[in-house]
Amino acid sequence: MDERDPRINARFMTFQKYLVILAIVSIVCGSNVGLYFLLVGTPSAIVSDTEDTIRMIFIMLIYLLGITFVVCHAVNSYRSKILMGPTNKLCHAAQRVASGDYSVRLAPSRTDGKKDEFEVLFEDFNVMTEELASTEMMKNDFVSNVSHELKTPLSVISNTATILESDDLTEAERKNYCEKIGEAARRLSVLVTNILQVNRLEHQKIQPKKKPFNLSEAIARCILIYDEKFEEKKIDLDTDLDENLIVVNDENLLDMVWTNLISNAIKFTPEGGNIRISLRRESKRASISVIDSGCGISAEDQRRIFDKFYQADTSRATQGNGLGLALVRRILELLGGTISLDSAPGHGSAFTVLLPAETDFPCE
Repeated sequence: MDERDPRINARFMTFQKYLVILAIVSIVCGSNVGLYFLLVGTPSAIVSDTEDTIRMIFIMLIYLLGITFVVCHAVNSYRSKILMGPTNKLCHAAQRVASGDYSVRLAPSRTDGKKDEFEVLFEDFNVMTEELASTEMMKNDFVSNVSHELKTPLSVISNTATILESDDLTEAERKNYCEKIGEAARRLSVLVTNILQVNRLEHQKIQPKKKPFNLSEAIARCILIYDEKFEEKKIDLDTDLDENLIVVNDENLLDMVWTNLISNAIKFTPEGGNIRISLRRESKRASISVIDSGCGISAEDQRRIFDKFYQADTSRATQGNGLGLALVRRILELLGGTISLDSAPGHGSAFTVLLPAETDFPCE
């Protein structure tokens, strides 16, 4: 057993408690003696001999004090070894967690396979430390990824600015380097904006502004933003949108969902491929699917695809920062929606969003 915590300066068995136990023992023993004399009568020798009476009282007092000491010691030992054992174990484990050691786990105390209150508490403690370890790992990954993502465009800007200082550059070269600086600055701006948006969403600093609107029109508007991209990669776009589907939600936040899903589909669809975007009603929900004919995503990558800064295809890392899908999932959680992924390597990916749909608002 670990040493006693130096912060604990209170004793369980105080002088007052000793007196209470002595009183209880005296009452119990005295009652038994009184009952015995009541039943069998008082011996004449005790009544007539004062010295024997004093001796008997003295012996009974010693006996009572001995019994009191034994009872107090037994109670104290039972408390410290049986009752306080699991508590002390939990206290020392909590101290290790407080010092930053999230690997500590508490083993079950019982050997019969059953669970008492302490066993359940140990299980909850282990779940807590696992979550803390996961959170610590995510925080470290977040700092590492942010540092990396910031370093890349800053390096481009710094190196390109140094090159621009040369007087031997032609006008065309100078223009090209200026475009590289502008592209790096835009990437940096998008990264910072996305980080701030994810942070605000996770801390619920963004309050949804819900109102009824035509969902098919909102999705069609987001598709038009990428019209040039579809033409550049010669992607065949197939849309099937329910024109009479009305939802009551935050249109601006949902626009971020659609633009992220569409831009990802374009990014991972090869030239000459196809993308299908559909919107239909399922009971009281709106189902939106964005399906591409890209490279697909492995089962291992699918488990982390919605994590911040995670990019399944690192060959396209320069085209994004791994925050898009994390932002999408957080927005949908905030708006009462869900997102799922159906994908396999070489067979494309299908992202499906489900949103609450209203039927009380006629389409204009």
